[in-house]
Amino acid sequence: MALILLLRRDIFTDRSVTGQLSAGGAFECYTLEDTDRRLEAGGAKIKDRTAIPRGTYPVVLDFSPRFQVVMPHVLDVPGFSGVRIHSGNRPEDTEGCILVGRTRAADLVGESRAAYNALYAKLLAAQGRQEAITLEVLQ
Repeated sequence: MALILLLRRDIFTDRSVTGQLSAGGAFECYTLEDTDRRLEAGGAKIKDRTAIPRGTYPVVLDFSPRFQVVMPHVLDVPGFSGVRIHSGNRPEDTEGCILVGRTRAADLVGESRAAYNALYAKLLAAQGRQEAITLEVLQ
């Protein structure tokens, strides 16, 4: 068995892209990422200001040297390293990572810690069941 995280991007601005994240087929939370530069279609990456390319990636829970805690780590992202799913509110908090929140507006997610804690509990449970965790980024 596996836990599939599905990220559907749906609001694009010149500063960020927001989307909806489902876990196991059910809505989980909103997301905020840096600007979508369509890397998979040949767009140019700007360090710490670019959303990851669309694709399917494994996710593990491991220790983050930067944050000094175990947290979700998105692996095998072409041209990126250290991509994490974490709390935060604005585009400047992302640096190529995926922020989560319970509410959203243009260039913003809110109630981020609550959304992160709920998602983390699901990921931890999946890991405890030895399920693979996969992130599919669409749109």
